[in-house]
Amino acid sequence: MSINKHPVFIVLVILGIAVIFLGMVMSFVSGFFNSSSSGIGFSNKIGVIDITGEISDSTAILQQLDAFNKNKHIKAIILRIDSPGGGVGASQEIYREVTKITKTKKVIVSMGGTAASGGYYIASAGDKIVANPGTITGSIGVIMEFIRIDELSKKIGFTMEVIKSGEFKDAGSSFRQLTDREKELMSGIVLNIQEQFIKAVAEGRKLPVEKVREIADGRIFSGETAKGLGLVDQLGNFQDAVDLAANLSGIEGEASLVYPTETKLNLWDVIFQSAGKAVFKTVSDNIKPTVEYKWNGFSN
Repeated sequence: MSINKHPVFIVLVILGIAVIFLGMVMSFVSGFFNSSSSGIGFSNKIGVIDITGEISDSTAILQQLDAFNKNKHIKAIILRIDSPGGGVGASQEIYREVTKITKTKKVIVSMGGTAASGGYYIASAGDKIVANPGTITGSIGVIMEFIRIDELSKKIGFTMEVIKSGEFKDAGSSFRQLTDREKELMSGIVLNIQEQFIKAVAEGRKLPVEKVREIADGRIFSGETAKGLGLVDQLGNFQDAVDLAANLSGIEGEASLVYPTETKLNLWDVIFQSAGKAVFKTVSDNIKPTVEYKWNGFSN
């Protein structure tokens, strides 16, 4: 086949080469301009991870911590916490990951308006904690809640029939009161999880266990009071935390802040999936028993 006799073929080949070349160029340019968020090319970077709102799922935070920890260009990590706490499991998972990272990189905690209960549990794992004087923190304690609808079910003529394999199999059911033995069982669980909280704070903050136990009754503190108790290292704002992270990690000059790459959501995700998950979570959280490291102060 003579190429000269097939100009269309020649044009297609040229276009194909051009597309491949442009794709390579765009990939390079995208990588270059995204270096500020990926940490490629410079070594004065500090990773910033936001932990805001109720802590219910640790997956995204763990992924962000892992990515920053593996990135050799990121010299330190700042956890910006503004949370009343949340799930015990999620808080403990993040705490554990932070303690592992502090063996190789500095982790500085910057407290916003609130860093209480599970929020403080996570904070205590950091190398240093910076709080505003008026930050609401502390609330070292555990809460287990049950919602009861037995009276409502009686009014609408709705009953629940249960067949169970053991005495405690339906403990915490919304359709009846807890028995004395069930209350004793649940109290034991709460106290055990509380002791885990106390030991975690004592270890993270390098404080005597008894000293932490004395203030572990769920009470909240201002950032200023917390500093006096050894729960916080320094009073200051987010920029103070940045300066501290740069100093402790040996960064000279102005540090570059790196934030996790945001996951792009399509219109369906935003309108339907996210809304559906929010509704499901709200309903399920208000029906099922919960045990949490959470301060419910402003939400009650």
